[in-house]
Amino acid sequence: MVLYLIGLGLADERDITLRGLEALKKCGKVYLEAYTSILTVGKERLEEAYGVKIEIADREMVEGGFDEVLAGGCVEGVALLVVGDPFGATTHADLMLRAKQLGIPVEVVHNVSIMNAIGCCGLSLYRYGETISIPYFTETWKPDSFYDRIVSNKKAGLHTLCLVDIKVKEPTLESLARGKPVYMPPRFMTVKEALEQLLEIEAIRKEGACTSASMCVGVARIGCADQQIVAGTAAELLSVDFGAPLHSLVLVGEAHPLELELLEGFGVAASTP
Repeated sequence: MVLYLIGLGLADERDITLRGLEALKKCGKVYLEAYTSILTVGKERLEEAYGVKIEIADREMVEGGFDEVLAGGCVEGVALLVVGDPFGATTHADLMLRAKQLGIPVEVVHNVSIMNAIGCCGLSLYRYGETISIPYFTETWKPDSFYDRIVSNKKAGLHTLCLVDIKVKEPTLESLARGKPVYMPPRFMTVKEALEQLLEIEAIRKEGACTSASMCVGVARIGCADQQIVAGTAAELLSVDFGAPLHSLVLVGEAHPLELELLEGFGVAASTP
């Protein structure tokens, strides 16, 4: 038995690599990890294109129940399909470690992820600092630890890629307290929501990490035919409709003249029909 971690890319069923398809043919069980990111198509399209039966693997399955799959003694391979690249989330690195502890060989098939595809906005990948994740705030939970990393990047003149929150099959706190999970509808953070939260933190911290005048780039559906890239100040991007998910945000550091020229082509005025 071999565990295959197969990256699917960013858009739809056509983004899988030839190596990924070859690996699928060796597998008796195929799972689609469906909570760290999403494609623009459902698993039915993947099944039709790849000619395999696919089971959805949610958070509980990947982080806990997958050990049972690995210990099941499947003679054929087991594949976990991952949107983007398999190592875009620490969850998959942990799964690889658990498989190796069970003596199960692991093969990884890489693919494009937002971590390198973000280069399409015109900012050099060499000029990015630490990537951050922005979670949804609640009335009682408004973490700001990521703000410190933005400040650190800014002091070094580096850009910051902000990965925004998605909520897929998330139980309500009330249902967890009752011991019977009831799941909320899926939610996908928008560029506007991310900026509003950043500006809320900025109003408290006042360290200049993200002000209304800060230059930013909002992106949506990168890798798709209708991908959207808009550059402008935080205040300007608050009024831009980026449409369907998934969204990401870049806080621009010290930009090279070439980067600035490229960003001009994505300016709010240039992006308005």
